[in-house]
Amino acid sequence: MCRASTAGRCAAPVDVSTNGTGQQVTNSTLPLEGLRVLDVSTILAGPLCCQILGDFGADVIKIEHPTGGDNMRGHGASRDGHSIWWKEVGRNKRTVALRLGSPEAAGVFRRLAGSADVIVENFRPGTLERWGIGPDVLLGDNPGLVIVRLTGFGQTGPYSGRAGFGTLAEAMSGFAELTGEADGPPTLPAFGLADSICGIAASSAALVALRHRDRTGVGQVVDMSILEPIMTAVGPSPTNYQQLGVVEQRHGNRSTNNAPRNTYRTRDGKWVAVSTSAQRIAERVLTLVGHPEVIDEDWFAAGNTRVEHVDLLDRYVGDWIGERTRAEVVAAFEEAGAAIAPVYDSRDVVDDPHIRETRMLVEVDDPDLGPLLQHNVLWRMSRSPGAIRFTGRGIGQDTTEILTEAGLGATEISDLRESGTIA
Repeated sequence: MCRASTAGRCAAPVDVSTNGTGQQVTNSTLPLEGLRVLDVSTILAGPLCCQILGDFGADVIKIEHPTGGDNMRGHGASRDGHSIWWKEVGRNKRTVALRLGSPEAAGVFRRLAGSADVIVENFRPGTLERWGIGPDVLLGDNPGLVIVRLTGFGQTGPYSGRAGFGTLAEAMSGFAELTGEADGPPTLPAFGLADSICGIAASSAALVALRHRDRTGVGQVVDMSILEPIMTAVGPSPTNYQQLGVVEQRHGNRSTNNAPRNTYRTRDGKWVAVSTSAQRIAERVLTLVGHPEVIDEDWFAAGNTRVEHVDLLDRYVGDWIGERTRAEVVAAFEEAGAAIAPVYDSRDVVDDPHIRETRMLVEVDDPDLGPLLQHNVLWRMSRSPGAIRFTGRGIGQDTTEILTEAGLGATEISDLRESGTIA
């Protein structure tokens, strides 16, 4: 619950909106309504964490540098000078332009933090402490505060002072080394994979800490690195090395756990992905492609022994698929109860009937760009759904309103603006 002393102080500025299922959602029905979150983070894990919390009703206050704002505003494509990505990752957040680093700014930040439930920040370790707003100070002011600290490598350890980005985590986690063709270079993703995994994990960590706070009244610091969540996603390769001395290698789109598993090209030049993680699926696939005889082989009985015959299985599946169009292949696999998916580009994603019907993507109104397609809120909740209440706003658009809520008077706000502390 929000601990603000003024009634309505933690309410988001939009009272009614439509969530991804078409239901009408009000602030009072959003599960995190009443929580106040200060987003003092940039690119991408922290902002995504706060986006998720805002999607479910938290009053997220985005604190940015007055001149440049979050660097996310300059990432990706834009239209008419407006960042398309920012419109999503900045949604459901009110914005304050505050030049942190000065005593005046530290005082303003402490005022805001005094009524907050969560702070999410991703400065290098020691930065907040140097500015006089470290966890000891903030928790002294507000003992129930949850402070989520996101960095490349964590708050301690020999790498803690290094600059950290998702690309570095993707390299050091083992992901890049295991991705790509066997005779090619390690391959990095073309999107913010490590940051996104960390952002989703951080939202979960914040809620766990809030649950603890609700039970005990005591806040805490959450130390989360970008590296650790993607290491978990990569899987048990460190344990395999420790137990077996095995260093896993790249295998392209094949799997070391089962076969056939690959991408295959169809007659019309499209691609499909086939997975046979379940034994019954493997049997259906090989029956479908005209080679049921292999099902009776002893080696076919488990994924890790089918892998020993991956060249044979890939040839059987690949030859059959290569003689048919993608539509024919997908229809045949579906009829056989086998597992397949077309390899989509962004046009395919937008046009897919399942994605449309289940509203994984939704169109929202944006004051600058008009109807705007965005990813829907994560998780379909039957009784406490989230909502996109408004899209990403301008730098400092809500500064005066939020500082007034924090108890600053008009003269004080004017002086801060005159000194360049706020914009």
